[in-house]
Amino acid sequence: MIGYILLALAALLILWGVATYNGLVRRRNIVAEAWSGIETQLKRRADLIPNLVETVKGYATHERTTLDELTKLRAMAQDMGSSGEPGASAIEARAATERQITAMIGKVMAVAEAYPDLKASANFQSLQNDLSATEDQIQLARRYYNGAVRDYNVMIEQVPSNLIANGFNFKKAEFFEIEDAADRAVPKVSFS
Repeated sequence: MIGYILLALAALLILWGVATYNGLVRRRNIVAEAWSGIETQLKRRADLIPNLVETVKGYATHERTTLDELTKLRAMAQDMGSSGEPGASAIEARAATERQITAMIGKVMAVAEAYPDLKASANFQSLQNDLSATEDQIQLARRYYNGAVRDYNVMIEQVPSNLIANGFNFKKAEFFEIEDAADRAVPKVSFS
């Protein structure tokens, strides 16, 4: 009788271990999928940058330094994006680069204020709308990613699932954060 009880307890413990392990794997994959969503939106924004630079360049030739810096940051971000599944330092570096890109896009949009012809350009207005929509999508993707990271990290840290997480070397994921409160605002890209 005691043998059956011990056998049943061992079976329950094994089933719990398998279920917990599978839950950790599922959450880790959701984090990876969420990161992919962020990268998709960041790529979309990066693809809009050359058009923005060319459009502004035609009107604001003395703003060349800002436009060149934006182009360099775009290239740097694309290099970071091709590295596959990110580690903690990769996410931090990518977030820092994306903050700089957001600031540069804001500067480029501010330049448009000094050029009424540029603001009135249909191409520029279309780019403004596309960038605005893309910034909204980046914000949504970042929220989804950070929610997935939160759920994954909670499971890694809470008892008793932390026993399985530690035993199988599950590592905490990093949030995709914006450190500077001024950078948390979506850049204004619409002048209508």
